[in-house]
Amino acid sequence: MTGKVERAHLRRAAYVYVRQSTRAQVERNTESLERQYELGERAVALGWSAGDVVVVDRDLGLSAKSTEGREGFERLVTDVGLGKVGIVLGIEVSRLARRNADWYQLLDLCALTNTLIADVDGVYHPGLHNDRLLLGLKGTMSEAELHVLRTRMRDGALHKVAKGQLRISLPTGYDYDELGQVRITPDEAVADAIATVFTYFDQLSSARQVMLRLVAEGRRLPRRRSTDRHVRWAPASYRSVHDFLTNPCYAGVYAYGRKRLKRTVVDGVVHERAVVAPREEWHAFLPDHHPGYITLERWETNQKRLRDNVLTAGGYGSPGAPREGRALLQGLVRCGRCGRKLQVSYSGHSLSPRYRCTKAQAMYGTAICQSVGGHRIEQLVLDAVFTALAPAAIDATLRAMQQLTDTHQAQVHSAELELERARQNAERAQRQFDRCEPENRLVARTLESEWERQLIEVSHAEQRLAAIRARRPHPLTEQEIAWCRHAGADLRAAFDAPTTTARDRKLLLRAMITDIVVTVEREQQRALVRIVWEGGAVTDHELTLPKTRPHAATDPDTLELVRRLAADYPDQQIAGILARQGRLTGTGKPFTAARVRSLRGHHKIPPPTPRTPPPTGTDRVTVAQAARQLGVSTATVHRWLREGFIIGEQATPNAPWQIHITPELRARIRQHAPEGWLPLAEAAGALGLARQTVLHKVQRGELPAIYVRHGKRKGLRIQVIPRQAGLFDNERREEKQC
Repeated sequence: MTGKVERAHLRRAAYVYVRQSTRAQVERNTESLERQYELGERAVALGWSAGDVVVVDRDLGLSAKSTEGREGFERLVTDVGLGKVGIVLGIEVSRLARRNADWYQLLDLCALTNTLIADVDGVYHPGLHNDRLLLGLKGTMSEAELHVLRTRMRDGALHKVAKGQLRISLPTGYDYDELGQVRITPDEAVADAIATVFTYFDQLSSARQVMLRLVAEGRRLPRRRSTDRHVRWAPASYRSVHDFLTNPCYAGVYAYGRKRLKRTVVDGVVHERAVVAPREEWHAFLPDHHPGYITLERWETNQKRLRDNVLTAGGYGSPGAPREGRALLQGLVRCGRCGRKLQVSYSGHSLSPRYRCTKAQAMYGTAICQSVGGHRIEQLVLDAVFTALAPAAIDATLRAMQQLTDTHQAQVHSAELELERARQNAERAQRQFDRCEPENRLVARTLESEWERQLIEVSHAEQRLAAIRARRPHPLTEQEIAWCRHAGADLRAAFDAPTTTARDRKLLLRAMITDIVVTVEREQQRALVRIVWEGGAVTDHELTLPKTRPHAATDPDTLELVRRLAADYPDQQIAGILARQGRLTGTGKPFTAARVRSLRGHHKIPPPTPRTPPPTGTDRVTVAQAARQLGVSTATVHRWLREGFIIGEQATPNAPWQIHITPELRARIRQHAPEGWLPLAEAAGALGLARQTVLHKVQRGELPAIYVRHGKRKGLRIQVIPRQAGLFDNERREEKQC
């Protein structure tokens, strides 16, 4: 024993902590690693036996900036706290911790448990003032050293970033050449697939629509990880398409610092995640740094389109992505009173659009700001648009035809590249199979399966190429183009054609219009429409609204019936009753729940008050409630109403029944029939009457009847006694005379 080492320390284990910050240091800095492992020999020299030396090396390749993920350090701290450790050996303080919070925690535990700390300079006891002061100074210097190293490396990297010389991880579609310059990948299939994404986005203006189109065409997109130069092909996804569209590298821009690490503390644990930083906070944005797939202006336009495809929560933002709904002005119409975007709703069997300002009602419970029908305002806007397009209609049509031909040629070229890539993969798989020894069947079977899979890919690529070539459009001849210029082309006819989708129509309108501000003036029966065109031009229009009085001409009998029904039934049920009776509104339209609600509001008819289900024994109940109380089906209850076995009433024809449940009715429904009570057919035979005549007798109460609801012989039972035969002698004589 020497110095501070005592017998109490030797009775416990000696822990040697081994750590290096990165995997590269573990692989290359082997001398430092050997020096750390040799600390075990020093522990033996201090008096510990070789069997009492514990080497903790589970943190190799991990940084000491924090304790998160460092299982070895956590084990060391735990064993020190449990009093299992006599001495902790490390080549230097920085091996144990680079943060004072972690270092002082270890020092406090060592002082409490009488544990020594040793490095290459000596042995220390954290419980002694001088040793504690020296160890604290070493920890502070270690933390400061890490800060200096980080600052020096970061400043050097940012200095190279400012000149665009820092070598960064390139996205798919780019490679470094022999001189370290960024170039577009020489793989034509990869470059063509990326260019196709940008071309489709120019046509569709929606990342999701681009993804759907690529999936529908069976196209795959190239992807690769930042640590892997090998390109893999995967089905198109929204994330991959969005990455291509938003990365400025594809516009020839050297960008650095696009994301920031955001730290949050949850349950005492620090979590980090990357968030996109605003453009002004990027460290570098250097245009024309390398060849781009698109121009910077085109990239800026794409970012604006992506932002416009997202509606803000308050309704003040962009129009959103064009969808397939029938409302052509979706996302463009703005309220002239509050400035919010008007929401679209559809009604009727034809799904007629209507633009309504409902945001204030949804947020604050106020009344709807304003509402206007869709057809009239859309027709006004379309007339204004095609008036502006009339001089350019012919050229637009011809450009569209040429664009269709160019698009088809691009699709054929992409399919040819995909077929070429599939054949190369199949040939590579064949060469690997041919080089395999026939005796090695385990490997041969795997290579054979891969070869067959690649051959299937070749077959699919050939089929896709043949299908695309079969869809080749026929270009116009010079004579046809001359005829078009002479006779003219009807762009409005193409707009209204059934083959033109609602989404294509909306894209045309958005290409010309920025905003449509509508102010409805109901008293004047008009709507003021202001169209804000792309480029800043503004035109004002006035739309005359129809003078409708939908409820003033409602039939008085119908109105009175609605008053009576509203006390008991909801609007949907009232609309069904009125529809079954063939009643119409004042404008000749069939009643719906919305029209009944509007009629009640116009005439101030209150809605029905909610009612609790009536308890058992209540006099008047619905058909469903009667079926539950009597233990039969609703069909049986309706049949009893027709046969007169039970009594019910309706507020009006086709209205729901109100059933009278009386003790007498309950007594007439039994599990078993008494002796002498016969089914309807037997009772008719015993009385010598027709079955319908017997039913009439039951309805008038002249014949006692009950209903048996048990077993297979459930049904009506009628009491027939001999003395009743005389009651019907006259009737039988009359029937015989007839």
